Amino acid sequence: MKQITVTTLATMKRKGEKIAVLTCYDASFTTVLEEAGVEVLLVGDSLGMVIQGQDSTLPVTVDEMVYHASCVARVRQQALLMVDMPFLSYATVDLAVATATRLIQQGGAQMVKLEGGAQQLETVRILSQNGVAVCAHLGLQPQSVHKLGGYHVQGRDDKQASRMLREARELQSAGAQLLVLECVPAILAAEITCSLEIPVIGIGAGGECDGQVLVLHDILGLTSGHVPKFVKNFMQQGGAIQDAVGAYVSAVKGGSFPAAEHCFI
Repeated sequence: MKQITVTTLATMKRKGEKIAVLTCYDASFTTVLEEAGVEVLLVGDSLGMVIQGQDSTLPVTVDEMVYHASCVARVRQQALLMVDMPFLSYATVDLAVATATRLIQQGGAQMVKLEGGAQQLETVRILSQNGVAVCAHLGLQPQSVHKLGGYHVQGRDDKQASRMLREARELQSAGAQLLVLECVPAILAAEITCSLEIPVIGIGAGGECDGQVLVLHDILGLTSGHVPKFVKNFMQQGGAIQDAVGAYVSAVKGGSFPAAEHCFI
């Protein structure tokens, strides 16, 4: 099977081919997602909420991320395996290197993802210089939920938007090979996507991004409580789990997801 790599994703961006990303936390779903054509499997710290029942991602540990990543890595065949660096596990450059080392060597990660803009430039640079594939994350940053005062759309005012665009470019220059934009106005996300050479993956960031990511449990209608605006339940049309995942991939590839009702202005 042809392996999906960062080079593959960069080529897809240049060709205008949409990238389908989903969270994945175990071996069984890894097979389902790969068979449906998902290019990137994200072992997200969202597991704290959808697997562990926590009220945020903050309690998730490096040990837990290594465990779930290794479950996915054992059966992964071709999709790129990206793993979140959990809260405060990259507070310093040395700590970030240690965390990335564990996620790669013990968890099987092929790319690590970290949240933050300007404050993470040196970390991204050092990781990249040492052979680590890095995905940056701007917009709503769940690990900063207490600092942000909740889960709010980011980049709506001109100052925030300008800073986000600048930081996206700086992260790319520092060596980031992928960027996630979360809860960002669609017009700003489109501008950032066009300004970067690296692929941009959106979640609540409009349809002009190079790809989309959602939490697996959300597309299967397993979300309890408040359902975010950017979520679509692909199980509503009936069928099996495999059908829902396939429908998500097809919708991302065909451009029908996200629709206007899933986007922010």
